[in-house]
Amino acid sequence: MQQTKLANWEQVPFTKVNIADTFWRPRMEVLQNVTLKACFEKCETTGRIANFAKAAGLMEGKFEGIYFDDSDVYKVIEGAAYSLMTTPDPALEEKIDRIVDWIAAAQEEDGYLCTYFTLEAPDKKWTDMEKHEMYCGGHLMEAAVAYYEATGKRKLLDVACKLADHYDSIFGPGKRHWVEGHEEIELALLKLYRITGEERYLHLSEWLLEERGHGHGVGMIWEKEDWGPAYCQDDVPVKEIKTVKGHAVRAMYLYTAMADVARAKNSDSYLPALLSVWENVVHKNMYITGGIGPTHQNEGFTEDYDLPNESAYCETCAAIGMVLWNQRMNLLFGDAKYADVIERAMYNGVLSGLSHSGDKFFYVNPLASNGGHHRKSWYNVSCCPTNLARFIPSIGNYIYAKSNDGLAVNLYVNGTSEVVVRENNVVQIEQKTEYPWNGKVGLVITPDVTDEFSVKLRIPSWCKSYQVLVNGAKTDILSYEKGYLNLRRVWEKGDIIELLLDMPVKVVRAHPLVQANIGHIAIQRGPIVYCLEEVDNHHLQYGNIELSSDTQFQVKYQKDLLDGAITLTTTSAGDESYTFIPYYIWDNRDPGFMQVWLRERETDALYR
Repeated sequence: MQQTKLANWEQVPFTKVNIADTFWRPRMEVLQNVTLKACFEKCETTGRIANFAKAAGLMEGKFEGIYFDDSDVYKVIEGAAYSLMTTPDPALEEKIDRIVDWIAAAQEEDGYLCTYFTLEAPDKKWTDMEKHEMYCGGHLMEAAVAYYEATGKRKLLDVACKLADHYDSIFGPGKRHWVEGHEEIELALLKLYRITGEERYLHLSEWLLEERGHGHGVGMIWEKEDWGPAYCQDDVPVKEIKTVKGHAVRAMYLYTAMADVARAKNSDSYLPALLSVWENVVHKNMYITGGIGPTHQNEGFTEDYDLPNESAYCETCAAIGMVLWNQRMNLLFGDAKYADVIERAMYNGVLSGLSHSGDKFFYVNPLASNGGHHRKSWYNVSCCPTNLARFIPSIGNYIYAKSNDGLAVNLYVNGTSEVVVRENNVVQIEQKTEYPWNGKVGLVITPDVTDEFSVKLRIPSWCKSYQVLVNGAKTDILSYEKGYLNLRRVWEKGDIIELLLDMPVKVVRAHPLVQANIGHIAIQRGPIVYCLEEVDNHHLQYGNIELSSDTQFQVKYQKDLLDGAITLTTTSAGDESYTFIPYYIWDNRDPGFMQVWLRERETDALYR
């Protein structure tokens, strides 16, 4: 197992990052102008928002929806708050304020807040650990922190603190046991702790982690024979976790919280478990898209190397969870391999969940479809649309990190940022690139004060050849460690780094134990996974497509393909003509089949 020494890097928040590219910026604008409005509208028409008014006695009527629906309202508020941080919108802020008034009014005198139980089952509070009481509360806390940071308004934050104090009065050492069926509260309490400085919230988060695996679980999960405690990661104490089990999203939120507590306490007690389960997830249970969770039965994991394509579940929320967890691992260890997973999941497994129009979504992201799988405008269980609503506006969080001796560039995205390095020296960064379509990256480094520090450039695991220049010349100030090219020198205003990442079309093969992909290959270029879609390949028959591993491709940027994308067209003599598109694009045009993994022509497989 790798060295467990903590690096403890710091996140550079997205509020310090201005994204100005042609890839992410249009998606962020669609999110702000379309997705947030669509999610708010659905929360209104389905009664999710009205439930708060009913619980407050401001409106007559019964609870509408599913017992965890409060969480969707909170997630949309969180996403809207992130949007407000970069793009002020008085009308949006006024809308949120009205909803916050209802949320505050729905809170009970002792701090309890969950509209389902207030309206439908007040005598059954805290009786079934699967009923998402703390899950909803956790999303409230995250929304409250975000809205306070966006506006300075404390009303929702005060509600969140009162709710956390309510939890702390009932649960903890010497009080009642509790294992929340759906993790989320554990990482949310860390955010509340950071914004308030109240250490009780940190301690409660750690206590909730430590409750797992000791037989305290009670409720539907634990009683269901084919689920049991492993479904919600309650089968072993968290320090003893070695392999991933159960529900994929719950697992990702758990590991994220464990990493957060490790950083907050500068403790290594969770590190062996985190390192072990990361190896298991990434090397034995992750799809090429960064998606996880092969089956709908438990929305999660089965056994190692079970990675079917057409029946792949790959919930959008789980891919988002992979980003959250791997970012925390990157900050803990200062290792680029975690940023590699962030990139893979963001550009493929997450982005596929949102339509180009911004108002349709994938809950499930298979790697093959015979033409029957399509995005929807909403789901009864709408965690994925509302999770996208809060994730896309905050993608700037994942681009840079502050290292102990300078800064690290984790993702290559056109735009500007600032990072405070040694002794409050503010470093302005201007990044110029057409990534992910082009591997050429320019960085202009402008510190307030000329000083010596490190600029670490992630060399993606898919890149086998690269060049780097500083101020137009080759440099010998390079070292390579943990996936980063480290440029340590005295930096002056306007110094220029040029990085050229070789970005060829690559043939990818799965691990030989992945039964579904034996004799199959997939195509990737840079961070982008490609697929065949029927709209470009009407002459092909789904399931009977073969590709040679030495096929040559024409790489072409198509400006008119949605927001513009590089397509790959086969050019080898004697081959049928195939056109590949980025996986995240599929099901945005005419309906039809889609495949990521294609049969490798037998002659190639035999003579490799």
